[in-house]
Amino acid sequence: MAKPEKSRKNTPAKAAPSKAAPAKPAPGKAAHKAPAATIKIEAIGPATPDVLDRLFAVVESRRGTDPSVSHSARLLARGRRKIAQKFGEEAVECLIEAVAGNREELISESADVLYHLIVMWVDAGVQPAEIWAELLRREGTSGVAEKAARPRDPLA
Repeated sequence: MAKPEKSRKNTPAKAAPSKAAPAKPAPGKAAHKAPAATIKIEAIGPATPDVLDRLFAVVESRRGTDPSVSHSARLLARGRRKIAQKFGEEAVECLIEAVAGNREELISESADVLYHLIVMWVDAGVQPAEIWAELLRREGTSGVAEKAARPRDPLA
C-alpha cells in the first residue's frame, strides 16, 4: 500500500504516485530537495501575521491525538528533545539557503522553522501572545540598548 505524501497544509494528503519510492541518499550525502513552488499570494488570500496564531491552534489541537495521522502529534509524542532536534535541523537548512542566496528555498525553509518553533512552544506551554508581548516590549528599543539592559550572566 502506498503511503500518502506529506502535506504541509491543513488538508488531506494526496495519494502517492504508483512509481517505486526514490532511493535514499548514501550515508553522509544530503538528499536534493525539489525547488519550492512559487506561491502567488493573490491566489491564496492576504498573508497576515495571524496565520501563526492559526497554525498554533492547529498544532495545539494535535496534542494527544493519533501520531500515525498527524505529524504534529508525532513530534509532540516524541518529546522535547526530538522537537528541538527538528527545529535545529530546519534552522540550519534555512541558514544554508540564505547563505546560498536561494530565495525561494529560504522562504520554504523559513516556514519550516516557524512551524517547528510553534511545535516547541506548544510542547513548552508557551502561548504566542507571550512572544508577541515580548516583541512589543522590545519594539522601539535599539538592539544595543536592549542587550545592555539584560542581566549579566555570572558564568560568561
